[in-house]
Amino acid sequence: MSINGIHHVTAIASTPQGNLDFYAGVLGLRLVKRTVNFDDPLTYHLYYGTELGAPGTILTFFAWPHAFRGHGGSGQVNETALAVPRGALDWWRERFTERKVAHGEPVSRFGETVLPFEDGDGMRLELVETDDERPPWRGGGVPERYAIRGVHGITAHEEGYETTAEMLSKTLLFTPAGHEGNRYRYKAEGGGAGFIDLLCVPDRPLGRGGAGSVHHIAWRVAHPEEQLAWRGKVASAGLNVSPVLDRQYFHSIYFREPGGVLFEIATDAPGFAVDEPEAALGAALKLPPWLERSRAQIEAGLEPITMPG
Repeated sequence: MSINGIHHVTAIASTPQGNLDFYAGVLGLRLVKRTVNFDDPLTYHLYYGTELGAPGTILTFFAWPHAFRGHGGSGQVNETALAVPRGALDWWRERFTERKVAHGEPVSRFGETVLPFEDGDGMRLELVETDDERPPWRGGGVPERYAIRGVHGITAHEEGYETTAEMLSKTLLFTPAGHEGNRYRYKAEGGGAGFIDLLCVPDRPLGRGGAGSVHHIAWRVAHPEEQLAWRGKVASAGLNVSPVLDRQYFHSIYFREPGGVLFEIATDAPGFAVDEPEAALGAALKLPPWLERSRAQIEAGLEPITMPG
């Protein structure tokens, strides 16, 4: 029974085509699944990752056209870090400059070099030079020696970090991995890629969800039996937790940590190849069985999107 790092990060986008152009076109990630928000099936849910969308490499987006811009603040994940090979940041800085992507100057954090940047909705992202050996997606137009390896970690802004830190340590069994100033890092006991930094910002107002904001962070477990055990543990800690929900490509439970960030615990299986061949991932709109009877209505209500390039 262990949490094995980050499974995926889900955020909100304002336009599906703009989102696809940025994450597939600029960042060179693979669109591994185009489906719909199961709770709002007239909007896209787009999944990006490496070749097969392995857990820990996935960014997903609810694409709500004309969504209001979110406002960063406490109780939110405000930065999502992606791993790239050492020596890659100069190439990415040049690419961002050429493509007019908003970005800052590299900074040092926990001995790593970090390049901050934003997508078209203002979502705050980071590239971090690491020794990450996960294979990248080779078909995205980014040379392999610079390509993104997956999610490196996330930063949650908290009014006060102590109760969240206690929950991470005592309930989810995360271990402290250092701190710098008001930043406290925690890693999942089961290993795997990804960490959570708690940034203590007591004077910052609460964040507001919307385009450019992270909706939730998902942690990974290997088996459904483990997920049920974690559900019982989270509930015993006094946190409200959802029943297990079928997300077609994994099963999920949801709860809010004490600071307000929405957490998910997701299973590794069955994965994105469950309903289309690996070579064709992301090529067609895929719907779960319970929405197939509404396919014509759903497709008529969705904005057509095309792969960049």
